[in-house]
Amino acid sequence: MKVHQLRFGYGDYAAFAAFTVYSVCSLLIPLALAAMGRSLGFPLEKGGMSSGGFLHAVRSAFMIVTLLLCGFLALRPGKRLSLGISLLCCGTGILCCACAPSYSLLIPGLILAGLGEGVCEGLLTPFIQDLHPAAPERYVNIGHAFWSVGIIAAVLGAGGLLGLGVNWRIVLAAAGLAACLAAWLFLRRRGPEGPAPGRFDLQNHLLRLRAIAAEPDFWLCCAGMFFGAGAEFGLTFWSAAFLELTFGTGAFTSGLGTGAIAAGMFCGRTGFGYIARPGNLCKILLSAAGGTIPLTVALAFLRPGVLPGPVLFPLLFFLLFLCGVGIAPYWPTLQVFGVGKLRHCDPTLLYILFSATGIPGCGFFAWLMGKAGDSFGTAGTILVVPACLVFFIAVVLIEKKEVPARPAA
Repeated sequence: MKVHQLRFGYGDYAAFAAFTVYSVCSLLIPLALAAMGRSLGFPLEKGGMSSGGFLHAVRSAFMIVTLLLCGFLALRPGKRLSLGISLLCCGTGILCCACAPSYSLLIPGLILAGLGEGVCEGLLTPFIQDLHPAAPERYVNIGHAFWSVGIIAAVLGAGGLLGLGVNWRIVLAAAGLAACLAAWLFLRRRGPEGPAPGRFDLQNHLLRLRAIAAEPDFWLCCAGMFFGAGAEFGLTFWSAAFLELTFGTGAFTSGLGTGAIAAGMFCGRTGFGYIARPGNLCKILLSAAGGTIPLTVALAFLRPGVLPGPVLFPLLFFLLFLCGVGIAPYWPTLQVFGVGKLRHCDPTLLYILFSATGIPGCGFFAWLMGKAGDSFGTAGTILVVPACLVFFIAVVLIEKKEVPARPAA
């Protein structure tokens, strides 16, 4: 079989920029939350954590609202225009937060940002699929790698600036402007190529939903998305706290641990993107999950004093990097795998539904890891990740058969 040669165009670069700024905008508020709390009257160290958590809950709720509307937006006004408007919403929402004079006025900005982020989550992956229908498993992995670029930029760039004492409003404003610039790549008159907008037919939409819901493979992939997203997001979310609580590192060094995971995810997604083929997606998912289980178990039980300091910290960061490589393919590769298995179903709708399943997995397992940490210490927090991966492997094994090769054009 002839191997598809990777070729990137304007649409790919627009998508890479969108993934990066979407990631930065998603992570920047949590990174700046402590400084925002002190400035706006809800200091986290004095009982303001619930107020900070409420901000994230509001944002997530409105993100899910627009995610569920993406089936309509994909047709009217179309993916390209919808993504441009959504990035403009993200940027404008973050800019509003940067200018907010009080806690209550943060909420409208976060609602606007959440509405934009929901569309980005729902439509960026099918947008890349539309650009490269001959080999989506390769381009989708590479596109998702730029989510990790955003994590690195947020942790090292924004986190470093905040650590140096730069005002949080300046950092947020810079991120908001970056998102607005990325929106221009989609909104400019000569925007990225892709299918033209079509007519939305509610009855036909409901029939497609019904056809998808009748497929057992769909529900298996949803279960895989739930557990895979839990492993990926849970490890990313808790890594900095794990380092700080277990090894006594400072905030910036702990953030470097998250950066190590993100660097591993970038290398993993670009690497898996180069080797991915319709016939080896199962092997990639099983190999990555199986290899990550012993890595995360070793990470959970690594403690100060086990090894000399000059050996311990390089080993720790190397483990985090390898864990990032291991968790890299769960979200993008499983989505492409599911779309390939259900080739007769609408791919855009499948991507949206898979994302809608993965997001609750992120929230649930982030919460569960916190509960496990309260009960069993930081080792309990990390051990939730290999437990997720055991269930993830079980789901992939039930699927058994690889995606069949596409017919030659």
